[in-house]
Amino acid sequence: MGKLRAPSSCLLSCLLVLFLSSVSAVTDDPQDSQVYIVYMGSLPSRADYTPMSNHMSILQEVTGESSIEGRLVRSYKRSFNGFAARLTASELERVAEMEGVVSVFPNKMLQLQTTASWDFMGLKQGTRTKRNPTVESDTIIGVIDSGITPESESFSGKGFGPPPTKWKGVCSGGENFTCNNKLIGARDYTSEGARDTEGHGTHTASTAAGNAVADTSFFGIGNGTVRGGVPASRIAAYKVCIPTGCSSEALMSAFDDAIADGVDIITISIGGKKASMFENDPIAIGAFHAMAKGILTVTAAGNSGPNVSTTSAVAPWMFTVAASTTNRAFVTKVVLGNNKTLVGKSVNAFDMKGKMYSLVYGKSAASSACNAETAELCKPGCLKESLVKGKILVCGSPGGLKVVESVGAIAIIYKSPKPDVAFVHPLPASGLPEQEFESLVSYIESEDSPQAAILKTEAIFNRTSPLVGSFSSRGPNTIAMDILKPDITAPGVEILAAFSPDGELSEYDNRHVKYAVLSGTSMACPHVAGVAAYVKTFYPKWSPSMIQSAIMTTAWPVNATGTGIASTEFAYGSGHVDPIASLNPGLVYELNKTDHIAFLCSMNYTSSVLKIISGETITCSEEKEYQARNLNYPSMSAQLSGTDNSFTVTFNRTVTNVGTPNSTYNSKVVPGHGSKLSVEVTPSVLSFKTVNEKQSFTVTVTGRDVDSELPSSANLIWSDGKHNVRSPIVVYTDAY
Repeated sequence: MGKLRAPSSCLLSCLLVLFLSSVSAVTDDPQDSQVYIVYMGSLPSRADYTPMSNHMSILQEVTGESSIEGRLVRSYKRSFNGFAARLTASELERVAEMEGVVSVFPNKMLQLQTTASWDFMGLKQGTRTKRNPTVESDTIIGVIDSGITPESESFSGKGFGPPPTKWKGVCSGGENFTCNNKLIGARDYTSEGARDTEGHGTHTASTAAGNAVADTSFFGIGNGTVRGGVPASRIAAYKVCIPTGCSSEALMSAFDDAIADGVDIITISIGGKKASMFENDPIAIGAFHAMAKGILTVTAAGNSGPNVSTTSAVAPWMFTVAASTTNRAFVTKVVLGNNKTLVGKSVNAFDMKGKMYSLVYGKSAASSACNAETAELCKPGCLKESLVKGKILVCGSPGGLKVVESVGAIAIIYKSPKPDVAFVHPLPASGLPEQEFESLVSYIESEDSPQAAILKTEAIFNRTSPLVGSFSSRGPNTIAMDILKPDITAPGVEILAAFSPDGELSEYDNRHVKYAVLSGTSMACPHVAGVAAYVKTFYPKWSPSMIQSAIMTTAWPVNATGTGIASTEFAYGSGHVDPIASLNPGLVYELNKTDHIAFLCSMNYTSSVLKIISGETITCSEEKEYQARNLNYPSMSAQLSGTDNSFTVTFNRTVTNVGTPNSTYNSKVVPGHGSKLSVEVTPSVLSFKTVNEKQSFTVTVTGRDVDSELPSSANLIWSDGKHNVRSPIVVYTDAY
């Protein structure tokens, strides 16, 4: 899912039926082949096993060809086993039946999810923030994205020592691509080189871990120092995306390499339009293997909000991030001829030099080819150039951006469907919220004179609370209904960070810059990756679940744009990330690979599907009762049947003391959204004698008549007077 621009747990046999159902005729013509991923699970431990030879042998047997040149696309041989190859429908059938093959699925194209923000969160520059520089310098963040710009100052190796000794990667970025002691590795899976030609990967990498670069701005807007959350850490870039998308075979290969290369954190701002079953999701599979090796994968929630059930990254072993505002916003004011000022949004880097220009409403400039209603939206071919040229065009939708330059307008004002986000445009522009736009229309249609305006952009500060962006994907979780997603929210609206000079700001804007302002959950994701790396620098031995728990349970409470379900925990999860507080959580909820497998058993996955996800042969115990809601997750969520007028739900949890010995925590429940919940915590007091001691408790939630349009929620807080360990509790019906 790109940066924002203006506008059945099925058996293997079932999977194959699904994949083959679209093939109209079985043929062995290689011209009819397509790329499939042949997943073979974990790597065998035999010393004589060589993955590449095995993969080539399988392909030769399946195709009947001695030479497989042009057939083998990718070989996974470092962190898990398998390969990607071009196969015909009949070859697909044969390979799926071969011994050692766990699953076969088609290569899919996913999309990219696309600084005052660190100061806003309290992570100040230099000595104003507690740092562990030696460990931070040994921390490696793997960025799976559209590549990186190695010449950017954000990735300069000046002042860095040699790469950490644990680093096992390479610099294989292609022609005219050089790594350094900051950007220590690069791999390309697109055949285009690891250089970023879009800007997305450069932006996310610099947000997570870029150097501090002073006096940067976007054409003078947002001037200041741009930096990442852990500027002393190292970066490894894995390019899997090109303008048409990010292939799943490349994603699998990137995970395979990143895990074996020795990265500490993976940030990946990529996903589909909606959640996929775990066994069909290359990111979920790759992230599972990363989790098993002690690597936290941070993912973007998606940009399909505020519609419900649109979060695409929903596996509990992935840390899913929503996008929200900071205390800085870019506005473009429209000053009218009658001195009235309307406030809209855009990152407008153009100076109109104090001159007012006449306004022309689209429907007043309709060509003979369109009626007034269509011209009001400024659709292509609907405006008469002679009536628009040299004026400020006013449009009822952002569609006018497609035609504004071609009809000779000097600027554009439009009604914005996302008035909480400022977009970059190739000419003076302002996107007005509906009420402001209607005021503008009234002014244009009145007899007042002169009917003219000027556009002025400025940065404003002091927003009282972070607001979740309207575009940010919402829950509930459509795959694991009792796991709350997204997990957390972080700055993702109007983020200034490094950009590729080879990239273009939009399809209508071919300016080339080194730093740009972008919005999207893609921008929020690397903020949390940076915080996770920051926490890991102080606690290098903490597991991924401990780091995630520390960040979730210390988050700020937030608000969300919109009403109903879109403005609840389904928008922001546990709240807004707080980097400083996450260093001292007091208690954490721990999870390991075995816990996640038990969770998968609770979803009634078969051994075949479990092997697809984990790469291992696993059999769920028939004697043990599994419940997904009892996964030791830092948040608690339960979906109810729509027929349940009254209900009782229990959650079993265990916390580990990472604070101080001889500490006592008391429980407190704070009401949240929706109808009132009765929450009982047993025991209500937890006493710890030692650090790393574990204590278990049960949360029993009762209530009745849950609103089908709004989840009911509360917050459980464990407090010892110093630490406040907060977990949201969300109960909702299956009506969503």
